Amino acid sequence: MSSTIRLYFPGKIQSNLSSHLTKEQTHYVKDVMRLKIGDNLSLFNTQGEWNSIIEVYEKKGAQIKIMNKVRDKDNEKNVWLAFSPIKQNQLNFVIQKGTELGVQRFIPILSERTIVREINTERLKKIIIEASEQSNRISVPEINKPELLKNFLFQFPRNGVLIFCDINSNQNNLKKILENINGPICILIGPEGDFSENERKVIIDLNQTYSISLAKNILKAETAALSAITIVNYHLNLS
Repeated sequence: MSSTIRLYFPGKIQSNLSSHLTKEQTHYVKDVMRLKIGDNLSLFNTQGEWNSIIEVYEKKGAQIKIMNKVRDKDNEKNVWLAFSPIKQNQLNFVIQKGTELGVQRFIPILSERTIVREINTERLKKIIIEASEQSNRISVPEINKPELLKNFLFQFPRNGVLIFCDINSNQNNLKKILENINGPICILIGPEGDFSENERKVIIDLNQTYSISLAKNILKAETAALSAITIVNYHLNLS
């Protein structure tokens, strides 16, 4: 694991460019990590990663100079996670670990039995950025605003596949399904009380739906989400 401090930098990055870190980033590198003028750090965004040095600490933020590009954009699989919101601590855990496992987009879904119906997306974006910085990712996942299940299903891309986590499923050919997908691979996790029978029928009847069983036991939402991501990643690595 790299010991160099990595920071997500959404602005323009190119060699020999001088720019400023945000006040929050400046506080982190100066007061928390104790970086001095001339010390190195890495900046990254969707275009790649660059070596940088701290030139000077100013009131408006640390001035940094971008030196050389050390890594190009990764060719990552387009894995999404659609989930029913859960309690804050468990949700934070799912978002953090899902980011580490390579999820590209998080989609909060409101179904009939969803209990938690509001989430703080700005706080979750911070968790996503921190997890991306610490896990050596180049891309930073997106998180959607909560949307109704029926709207999500209606708008789901026709060239994608919806991996529906269903304890009753007996399908076992996930590897072959994933080999032929050009669009997003979206894992769908139900609420703590599961989807209603009507919702299950609508999900299963969708042409893009492929059901998988994660375990013989009933899993908590956060366990199901991370188990499904791991299973999908395993089969993607085989293809």
